[in-house]
Amino acid sequence: SRFLIDALGDSGLTSERATHFGFSEIDPAEKAGRVGEVFSSVASRYDLMNDLMSFGSHRLWKDLALARSGVREGHRVLDVAAGSGDMTMRFARQVGTSGQVVMTDINASMLACGRSRLLNEGLGVNVQMLLADAESLPFSDGQFDCVAIAFGLRNVTRIPKALASMSRMLKPGGRLVILEFSTPTSTLLSRAYDLFSFSVIPSMGKMVTGDEQSYQYLVESIRKHPNQQALSAMMEEAGLEDVKHQNINGGIVAIHTGYRF
Repeated sequence: SRFLIDALGDSGLTSERATHFGFSEIDPAEKAGRVGEVFSSVASRYDLMNDLMSFGSHRLWKDLALARSGVREGHRVLDVAAGSGDMTMRFARQVGTSGQVVMTDINASMLACGRSRLLNEGLGVNVQMLLADAESLPFSDGQFDCVAIAFGLRNVTRIPKALASMSRMLKPGGRLVILEFSTPTSTLLSRAYDLFSFSVIPSMGKMVTGDEQSYQYLVESIRKHPNQQALSAMMEEAGLEDVKHQNINGGIVAIHTGYRF
């Protein structure tokens, strides 16, 4: 679910009581609402901004995540923080009419955008849509062959809780796939990426969506997300095995996979 979080925080909060909204600290109880405001604000131009910010590369990243998912015809897939439905559409085509995709998001505006896109693409017969929080997914354990979350995990208030919730949804042998911005492996690339992110993306967001602050949050939230090694360790703590990651574009993006056995 696309968990929209905190924006302006109280720097007096202790680390145990605080969570981050970008570079600010806020009360964890406020994070989902703050993040919700961000995505409600940009929902109508969300896909256009994805294309502009990534120069279209996000489409390739999602195709790679689909390939790493191992999803095939007849499978049941849970797409968490599905947003405007990019991964849901890919999964729906992959599982066919004998399979099913459950598309969840915590934000009604994003889910509505996803529903419209699916209908426009002639999809949806094998797709169920549901408002749901990644930290407490409303399904019985062991229902899905694959659970995926693409560019939504960094918006979750409590990442370990969300990982544990998603892990429980998997059948034995099922696979969790996480596609997320990560940490560049090169210092030079990291500096260039920071320059582009902080100098260009918020201004681009202002021009395209009229909302500079939401995209300032975006670039800050990426820097607060756990790096490849830290996220892998969190996945193992959530009970996943054979955890691996694949860096893309020098670690700007990474695909993490893990299995429930």
